[in-house]
Amino acid sequence: MKYNREWQINLANLFKARFPYIFIPTWEETRAVDFVESVAFDTELIKYPRKVILWSQTKGLYEKGGKGFLGTREPIKAFDHIEKTEEDAIYIFKDLHVFFECQPKSAANELIRRMRDIVQALRESESRRNIVLLSPELCIPSDLQKEITVFDFPLPDSSEITELLERIIKENNLKEDGLAPQDKEKLVKAALGLTLQEAENAFARAIVQNKGISNESIPIIFDEKNQLIKKSGILEFVKEDLNMSDIGGLENLKNWLCKRNNSWLDSARKYNIPAPKGVLITGVPGCGKSLTAKAMSQIWQLPLLKLDMGKIFSGLVGSSEENMRRAIKTAEAVAPSILWIDEIEKGISTGAFNGDSGTSTRILGTFLTWMQEKKAPVFVVATSNNISALPPELLRKGRFDEIFFVDLPTYSEREKIFEVHLRRLVATSEVAGEVKVESELISRLAEMTEGFVGAEIEQVIITALYEAFFGQRDLLEEDLIKAVKDTVPLSVTQKEQIRALRVWASERAVSAALKSDLEGYTASTEGKWCRGGRLLDF
Repeated sequence: MKYNREWQINLANLFKARFPYIFIPTWEETRAVDFVESVAFDTELIKYPRKVILWSQTKGLYEKGGKGFLGTREPIKAFDHIEKTEEDAIYIFKDLHVFFECQPKSAANELIRRMRDIVQALRESESRRNIVLLSPELCIPSDLQKEITVFDFPLPDSSEITELLERIIKENNLKEDGLAPQDKEKLVKAALGLTLQEAENAFARAIVQNKGISNESIPIIFDEKNQLIKKSGILEFVKEDLNMSDIGGLENLKNWLCKRNNSWLDSARKYNIPAPKGVLITGVPGCGKSLTAKAMSQIWQLPLLKLDMGKIFSGLVGSSEENMRRAIKTAEAVAPSILWIDEIEKGISTGAFNGDSGTSTRILGTFLTWMQEKKAPVFVVATSNNISALPPELLRKGRFDEIFFVDLPTYSEREKIFEVHLRRLVATSEVAGEVKVESELISRLAEMTEGFVGAEIEQVIITALYEAFFGQRDLLEEDLIKAVKDTVPLSVTQKEQIRALRVWASERAVSAALKSDLEGYTASTEGKWCRGGRLLDF
């Protein structure tokens, strides 16, 4: 296996500088051992090659390569052996952290004292010896914090996943005729964030399920990533079959998103463009903000992770901040990915900073710093119904690539929304009767529903279907018209809030609708909207 040369150089420098203890927190024990071995035997990196000797509670000390038992299973006596042995070697201890946690305090203290005793010998001895601690979790006793150096061992990068994929294809005699170079790159990118074993399992499952490997294997790899997300306990994996054609209107927003598809692939590097950071979508409730976030996953073929801000906050001191860091780390582990924060103002708002001892402020600081500095291709989609509640530092350029405002649907957008829902709910119904999804009906309904949001248009059709169901008959056009007349839209019940939103967005956000869809609509001085010379007072 070829490893990242920079990682190898960094570890080799620690060995040559006589760092006594190097802690590598990782679940990939076998890969980490092989990585250490690749450095220990590389004469270009280390002038004096070294043996690799391992220790575990079940096997004791044994040389890499299976040359038999060399020492005791008791950790203290294993360190006695290391101090007495004068040979160039790297000792790898597996899961030594359990002795810090599980043993009685007196026994743990004795082990820690023994580890500190040999530090000077490791640094000053003529033989070159280093000790590597391997563990799935980072656990360092406070007494050893100054002696132990943590080495960040990243998950497999693109080159390692590519090598694994090519090996699996070769071993299984699979044909690559239907796998274009860009498709292979998408498969590799989809597997980023998995351990090498998890990636191998995902590819093996795809081969068995699809009788081969292809672009259709990406959803299977996402299922494997879903396991990581479930274990985090904070993020939720959202699986949707929606696509952009299921969203009526918002063409400007949809075009903006489509133009940034695949921008995280290597093929985008020749344009010197960075991976997009994210987008904030604000506007009137029920107009398709959340629906757009769900549809993005299908269009971009990336996992969609939903962050519930309510799960971030915890009563224990420091746990809320740790939950935010863990959510960010999980999102980066499965990158490239889409992180969806619905109604972000409910968790991060100017009013949330009072009376919580600064917890909200620290969470906001962590999130803002990550948004500004993040390197992993995690695209953040945040939706908000009340933009005025968000702190100004979240809205400045550099956090999000763009802020889009979703207004009440225009006439042409309502036509598209009616068409989408009529085809989905009526055209496939056995009781559609004489109601046909035709332009004449769609135009008439769109004209009648000025001021309706998308969710209300969908509910109009559902209400009409309930009328037909109650009468045990086919659906009639009169049912749809009656449902429209009986609905009091949000533009009436919350006209003051909507007016304030429009005034704010007129200078601070980009319209999610196309300019052509807005033709005939002009803003009045009172923040109202006019169409066709008629004042729409809502």
